[in-house]
Amino acid sequence: AVLNDGLRSQVSAALKEGQITPTELCQRCLALIKSTKFLNAYITVAEESALKQAEESEERYRRGQPLGILDGVPIAVKDNFNTAGIETTCASNMLKGYISPYNATVVQKLLDQGAVLLGKTNLDEFAMGSGSTDGVFGPVRNPWSYSKQYKEKSVPKSHSEDEESNWVITGGSSGGSAAAVSSFTCFAALGSDTGGSTRNPAAHCGVVGLKPTYGLISRHGLIPLVNSMDVPGILTRCVDDAAILLGSLAGHDPKDSTTVQDDFKPFELPNLTDVSKLSIGIPKEYNAPGLSSEIVALWLKAADLFKNAGAKVVEVSLPHTRYSIVCYHVLCTAEVASNMARFDGLEYGHRSDKKDSTESMYAATRREGFNDVVRGRILSGNYFLLKQNYEKYFVKAQKVRRLIANDFVEVFRSGVDILLTPTTLSDAAPYTEFIQEDNRTRSAQDDVLTQAANMAGLPAISVPTALSEKGLPVGLQFIGRSFQEKQLLTVAKWFEKQVQFPMIQLEEVKRHDSGVFQHQKSASFS
Repeated sequence: AVLNDGLRSQVSAALKEGQITPTELCQRCLALIKSTKFLNAYITVAEESALKQAEESEERYRRGQPLGILDGVPIAVKDNFNTAGIETTCASNMLKGYISPYNATVVQKLLDQGAVLLGKTNLDEFAMGSGSTDGVFGPVRNPWSYSKQYKEKSVPKSHSEDEESNWVITGGSSGGSAAAVSSFTCFAALGSDTGGSTRNPAAHCGVVGLKPTYGLISRHGLIPLVNSMDVPGILTRCVDDAAILLGSLAGHDPKDSTTVQDDFKPFELPNLTDVSKLSIGIPKEYNAPGLSSEIVALWLKAADLFKNAGAKVVEVSLPHTRYSIVCYHVLCTAEVASNMARFDGLEYGHRSDKKDSTESMYAATRREGFNDVVRGRILSGNYFLLKQNYEKYFVKAQKVRRLIANDFVEVFRSGVDILLTPTTLSDAAPYTEFIQEDNRTRSAQDDVLTQAANMAGLPAISVPTALSEKGLPVGLQFIGRSFQEKQLLTVAKWFEKQVQFPMIQLEEVKRHDSGVFQHQKSASFS
């Protein structure tokens, strides 16, 4: 039952009081990982090292010297963060078998505070995608596909269809981390967020997904996709837990020159009771083509919730939003082309056996190591960076990016505190439907509501809000001012408390592991 609890109020207290030991907690999570293997959430499960870390934590608790709230708490990490001694693959043939000699800063910070690293989670290859379907280890299945809520609403034509084609995607590219948190195999997980890759799967999997301000958390050791937009993301089952993780990870890192120089003081979120001084902005451009009527209705209902509680709710305009996807495509592929150049088969990763010449070895290595999606983005990016195209595409896209960022600045200057938007256009799509369209088309559609925050470097959080008519989670997004995470998370916590999102009832897992889940009305377990 402790697997449902919040970090601060329950889990840490239970560990301190000896109600459960770190080893018992770790073993329970490892057992759940095995019983939910069909979700394909994990690429690598570090059972041996996790149990060793749990034993060390247990000894600290025995001495009465725990390292903090996270000591003994099982966590998972997306497989594009470097981890010493544990394989880091980016779900690609290019890095199969690669073991980093060092930990990413965020991973090291978690370990330094006693967290237990259970393993590395699945993703789209090199985090390029919005479904967690394009990795070399296969697609991730959304735990809600096997929930009582979804099964009651979906009526398959046959049993075989139910098992093989009725499951829905997690969203991406941090789908493995979202599925791991949603299915109770860990208490928190790290993702990465370049255009919405933490918030998108969080919305589809019914968990909280936080993208911090660019520069607040170190990117050192996160294998880069788009350096100017990448941010380590946080996935938890409630807003309070996201704040705890943020407090553990944020701050300057001498190994990452883009991190903020100021000291970051961890904070405990207050219980907001009066929202009358808040101004909530509703950006009209976020009523985007393809946005389902169901999500529009939830969005308006959420706005009314704030209005009825006394907050000022105003419609605002972010006029350059409509150009953001095209702008993002140019900048993303240009930086991808540069970042992927390091994978040449010489220093680490896959190397082709073709040895006619250095050039042919390069070409064969990259052809064998990268999938079509990665190769396509490399080709696009190099085209935009050609001498004759550089000004026309890359420089122009940078100028448009500045206009998009300025839109947010103007809105926040007008007195708006927080922006409220949808996170995704609809609930999670069935896998068979999702793969009908190519990766680029899907990514353009799925990132439309999230990636502008990355372009502007702003903090944003997706909060699970309600279940759709199909019995699947729907999330709404809050976007805040730069480095104002405390205000953003405080508002998100208030909203989370109002909506009382229902907890997943995992029938499939109950059959494997009866007694793990306690019956609660809310997933907001803190």
